[in-house]
Amino acid sequence: MTQGSEPFTHSGRHAGDTVLSRFERWARDTPGAQAVAAGTESLTYGQLDARANQSARHLLDCGLPERAVVAVCSAPRAELVVLLLGILKAGAAYTVIAVDNPRTGQRQLAAARPFALLADAADEARLDDGGDLRVIRTGGPHAVATAGLSTDPPDRAPRGDAAAVLFTGSTDRRAVPLSHERLLAAHEGWARVAGPVPEDRHLITAAPDLTGFAAGWTRALCEGGALVLPEGPRWTPESLRRAVDAQRVTVLHTDPGTATQLLVRDREASLSRTLHRPDEGLRSLRMVTVAGDRLYLDEQAALLARLRPGARLLNVYGPTEAAGIGARFELPQLAAPLDGAEELSLIGTAFPGCRLDVRDGEIHLTVPGGGEPVPTGDLGVLRPDGLLEFRGRIRDRLTADGKAFDPHPVESAIRSHEAVGAALLAEVNGAGTGVNARPVLVAFLAPAAENDTWPPGSDLPDSGELRRHLAGRLPGAMMPGAVFRLPRMPRDRAGREQRAALPMPPGRAGGERSGPERGGGGGKYGGRYAGGGSGPDAAGWAGVIFFIAVGLVLVAGFTMILTLIFWPGSTDLTGVPNPYATLFFLLYMCECWAFAAGVWFLFAGRSRMRRRGRRGPRITAAAHLAIVYLLAAWWPQDNFYRLAAKQDWPQQAALVYAFNIPLMICAGIVAVYVSRPPLSVFDEDLDPALVAASVAASVPAQASASARDRARATDPAG
Repeated sequence: MTQGSEPFTHSGRHAGDTVLSRFERWARDTPGAQAVAAGTESLTYGQLDARANQSARHLLDCGLPERAVVAVCSAPRAELVVLLLGILKAGAAYTVIAVDNPRTGQRQLAAARPFALLADAADEARLDDGGDLRVIRTGGPHAVATAGLSTDPPDRAPRGDAAAVLFTGSTDRRAVPLSHERLLAAHEGWARVAGPVPEDRHLITAAPDLTGFAAGWTRALCEGGALVLPEGPRWTPESLRRAVDAQRVTVLHTDPGTATQLLVRDREASLSRTLHRPDEGLRSLRMVTVAGDRLYLDEQAALLARLRPGARLLNVYGPTEAAGIGARFELPQLAAPLDGAEELSLIGTAFPGCRLDVRDGEIHLTVPGGGEPVPTGDLGVLRPDGLLEFRGRIRDRLTADGKAFDPHPVESAIRSHEAVGAALLAEVNGAGTGVNARPVLVAFLAPAAENDTWPPGSDLPDSGELRRHLAGRLPGAMMPGAVFRLPRMPRDRAGREQRAALPMPPGRAGGERSGPERGGGGGKYGGRYAGGGSGPDAAGWAGVIFFIAVGLVLVAGFTMILTLIFWPGSTDLTGVPNPYATLFFLLYMCECWAFAAGVWFLFAGRSRMRRRGRRGPRITAAAHLAIVYLLAAWWPQDNFYRLAAKQDWPQQAALVYAFNIPLMICAGIVAVYVSRPPLSVFDEDLDPALVAASVAASVPAQASASARDRARATDPAG
């Protein structure tokens, strides 16, 4: 099955055209137009071109040979663009190194084998691996060295060889050289789809060493637009939203997690969703391109709904080999709304100049400019409507009953549950050790992006509820044996759901782990489940006790203030002799603490009861509210009683029926709840040891950054 378009020739292309010559043309024709905006720092096309010329001359003075590769550290973003253009002007190829992760940066340096590294002293120290790599300093002496150089372009012209060396997002960080021809063809393919104009202001959230940034800065500067960069080292959710609004960004290039954070989960976006209107702070956006990971149809519809009418949202499938393009999908490509939007992820159709083939289920990409098709490692199927559907990744395959299967269809089926926003499936050793270990499929669940339950994910289904939801849809071997609830899915720097960061439960003593816990039990997400250790020392316990004591005093003090506001005089102990006055005062404190505990349990208790009780959602909800009332009722009840006249029989009767009778009912509900047998969670043929090990996987963990909106409509009009 093949999908694609024939190579094309851009009407404005000249002989020897490159992305660099496109930029230089704009610098010559519109030198006063803004090219880069990084907070308070701004560069026009003329200024950027002049500084890039000086940087190129400095590199040539340092002995830069032709067709060399020059590595650049993550300098301040405006300076980074100057250096990238300077490298191209000097006839070399650039590669950007991830200096914030020295281990990754060292692997990138080993893969790219650059002639020199452009870095300041701090970055050089971070990446020092004991080698003899030549370092050319940026900032300080470098700024002095370039200040007196000519701003005229150097004589050396870019060659037709590599213009950039990018890195794949996989763990091996494989280096991919891209020629000037490939970069320009990718840009032209994107330009035909997006229709950029010089008035556009582009913002790219990808890190500088990732494909998204390499594709994005050329999209802006080859079309006369402005490139909006962060003031600090990276974008944060707060600075991103401020920049979109303040800089009037028109085109946003991002990943699914960041798009959800900005358009759905942000506080202002939540208010807009409540009012059923687009987000006013994002009205400048005319286009959002989302790349880096799978995006389901309902997620895409929810993101589009946050934009102004007429805005576009493209789901871009862009492998590194194609410089960030390959296929794209937007909702108007659908001939009609589709059922099961929460289970479909569409790649869509090929970009101009690209071709997509599906061979034995795997997607092969023919990049702009032709050549042999590149296997992507991704699975897909060409639908009858001509759209390519994403079906998972080969590297994610799991085994069940000795047979390999792809988890993507299972995860998509899990997402059809109304409370589930994201799902990942992993394999965990349940019982036994070594070759005798029996694996358990664990479903890691996160709530929908708009879910406002507290704690996050408290309404996610347990194993029994999930298995009932999936009954008849999946073979028994693919049914999850346990559920692990997360506030949101962990994602890597490129925005992909990070299976390696899923929190793995500990195995049995002396046993091994399996599945995606290869990051280690002491990692960010697995640390709280790591075995061993002797617990807090004496100083640690002293600190815990101190904070608990301070918390109890603050809670009691605040509740006593509320008591004086609502029931003045109810705590007056004048005339009560000791030790009874002290005993009554301690009773008041206990009532305050019980009320505070009830308020806390109101927000945090239901999820804990659902995890441990597994007695059904209705009785669990009733028992949860009953416990809250049992804890919280003493404070108002006792204050009403103390202020009531002893002979006021109507008030006494009202208080008894308002408080004592509900307390009895609540106690009865709790008695039914604790005596009711739990629902069955696992298949009956699983042995008890396997069940015990798997139950550990249903304890929730705190993890960081994907969710999604539960919008079911996928109207092609958006």
